[in-house]
Amino acid sequence: MAAEDMDRLRRTGRIAIVGASLAGLRAAETLRAEGFAGELTLIGDEPYEPYDRPPLSKAVLLGRADPHRTELPRRREVDAKWRLGTAATGLDLTAGRVRLSDGDEVEYDRLLIATGVRARPWPKESEARLDGVFLLRTRDDAAGLHQRLRAGPRRVFVIGAGFAGCEVASACREQGIEVTVAERAGAPLVGALGGVVGAVAAELMREHGVDLRTRVTVTALEGDAAGRVRAVHLSDESVVEADVVVVSLGSQRNTEWLNGSGLGAGPRGIACDAGCRAFDFRGIVTDDVFVAGDVARSPHALFEYQFLSLEHWGNAVAQAETAAHNMICDGTDRRPHLWMPAFWSSQFGVNIKSVGVPPMGEELMITQGSTAERRFVGVYGHKGRVVAAVSFDNTRWLEFYQRAIERGAPFPVEYPTLDRRPENRHPVPADFPDPSLPTHGPMVTLSGYSPADTQLVFHPARH
Repeated sequence: MAAEDMDRLRRTGRIAIVGASLAGLRAAETLRAEGFAGELTLIGDEPYEPYDRPPLSKAVLLGRADPHRTELPRRREVDAKWRLGTAATGLDLTAGRVRLSDGDEVEYDRLLIATGVRARPWPKESEARLDGVFLLRTRDDAAGLHQRLRAGPRRVFVIGAGFAGCEVASACREQGIEVTVAERAGAPLVGALGGVVGAVAAELMREHGVDLRTRVTVTALEGDAAGRVRAVHLSDESVVEADVVVVSLGSQRNTEWLNGSGLGAGPRGIACDAGCRAFDFRGIVTDDVFVAGDVARSPHALFEYQFLSLEHWGNAVAQAETAAHNMICDGTDRRPHLWMPAFWSSQFGVNIKSVGVPPMGEELMITQGSTAERRFVGVYGHKGRVVAAVSFDNTRWLEFYQRAIERGAPFPVEYPTLDRRPENRHPVPADFPDPSLPTHGPMVTLSGYSPADTQLVFHPARH
């Protein structure tokens, strides 16, 4: 784009942001902070202004935060048109228009897609509609579930032991509520952290009174004559009575509205380059459509340039800021999005934090502490180098291992600081599940090299 055209865009252009959550808000703030003075429109399918999601499965369920008071703080005024409660239903790339559910259209010169993810529903619709069956993704989901927990259910049944499912179970036990968790894998968190760390999480859950059922799937939810859920049927033919069921089967990326648009969008997300520019279905980068947040698939130099899909709070912020910057400057001033994947979770009194891409690791080494003590650091290796680290109540080492990942440090780890306990001397298989099988655990997903690769199949029958 010529300098005069870029100047015109910054002064009088039209930018639309589809997705009025964390990434959308931070992008809007960055655009204004960096001098965009044109027309700015934020489109969101929920009726609320942007709010924070991490507290929903923690503080809100424990009654320590009001679900309707979790608005994200504003870093500056964005002077935007807000189209809330109105979903985007289509995109015309040629005309530069976003179609909305109310029949209106929003024209743009630059578009940022930040539509995020939604909770994967229970696949049997009649059972999903039973009173007492909940998802947990939105503010309304959290408010409804919190109200039901306050009423004192006899037993809560959680389907799926990914991070969200474990946090729900933790909140229930902290309130003295009986809870059963069903997980098709051999332990909680195996999709995100592997079987070795998952075994530690399983012991932790059981010690806190969770009835953890592993290597089973849910075959049916049973309701009573009044349409209330009353029992859960499992693949081992057991039946568990429960009056609240939380479906925690992971997430689905919100890309269906882009069907037929020509973008490289599918169940894995929307492919974009390191500068956040979207690819079309032929693998050609676009000039006026950008992507940020949970819905994006972007290549990362530290991880073999594979496309990464990240469901991380920090990634959403950093990628939104990069996308916004790149939208209103020419190529020489653009910068890459190279945020280090990181996440955290608090459950059963333990803080779990990670950096890098654990599911990329074939092997794991406990380098500090001990899994028996539930206070340790585990380091993951891939092809002879460090690619991730996870800590249980031992975060002080994570910055050290982040630097190790960034410089491609060798694996197995041989640092002088290595804890010399017997279990820490040799790597062991990290024990991740077969990536071709459905899993709801990972917070970061490696999705290959092709921007046009939209193939992904979920098999609900396994549940």
